[in-house]
Amino acid sequence: MSSPIGVVVITRDRREELLRTLRYLEELPEDPPIVVVDNASTDGTSEAVAARHPEVGLIRSEANLGAVGRNVGVEALPTPYVAFCDDDTWWEPGSLARAARLLDDHPDLGAVTARLLVEPAGEEDPLTPELRDSPLPRPEGLPGPAILGILAGVSVLRIDAFWQVGGFSHRLWLGGEEELLALDLAAAGWWMCWDESMVAHHAASLVRDPRARRRQGIRNTLWTAWLRRSPRGALAHTRSVLGSAPADATTALAVCEALAGLSWVLRERRTVPAHVERGLRLLAEPRRDSPARRYVG
Repeated sequence: MSSPIGVVVITRDRREELLRTLRYLEELPEDPPIVVVDNASTDGTSEAVAARHPEVGLIRSEANLGAVGRNVGVEALPTPYVAFCDDDTWWEPGSLARAARLLDDHPDLGAVTARLLVEPAGEEDPLTPELRDSPLPRPEGLPGPAILGILAGVSVLRIDAFWQVGGFSHRLWLGGEEELLALDLAAAGWWMCWDESMVAHHAASLVRDPRARRRQGIRNTLWTAWLRRSPRGALAHTRSVLGSAPADATTALAVCEALAGLSWVLRERRTVPAHVERGLRLLAEPRRDSPARRYVG
């Protein structure tokens, strides 16, 4: 029987990390279809994937689409569910089968996020306690703690729900882009949960520009707050983000970019329902105290 879950991987100029991830993915007992979206790599990534992993669906983008490359990958899948995967993350055997059972058994569940282990030590990601001990109320029968955010590289989504909210935003491009998607899922009535038994691994790539990622992350989280939060919630979140960010040129540039987009943000602003806003307020304190939510680099 074919897998109900397909895997989408986006990548750019991380050939060796991607090839390692594909080896792990092709060894999974679930045998999921895999789609790689190469965001205009210049290091021979596409050629290496075509030569060494001919069974993988390869989409060569002429431009760097950022997170929107995931939308392109989902369009190519024949499955009802999608497991997102970054080029430096991979899924543990059996986790995708469990995700499929959870989504099959809970038709109001839009996304499931895995427990993430950081390599090489295999330690839990610093975000784990925040997810495991989520204070959000949840309906009886939800298979794990309710959450209002996902980790895009280690989450499985119901594709109908993904498209209902428009997929990943072209505006945000990359960096904290899953926050807006998650709020839109919640606003549309979909539940999201964290699952202890689903496991993914992350061996952080050294091929990255930490300052650019921080700039984009601050900008995007500000945009998300301004797009979806109540005035009070948006103001509180803005203060929290800026209070935790280094007072340097990168942060200043992020704020300038966020303010430059204010006209379209106000034009497209659509606040989440009151119950979602209440959930975000419940999460404010644990997020503020979380060591995983520090803008560094």
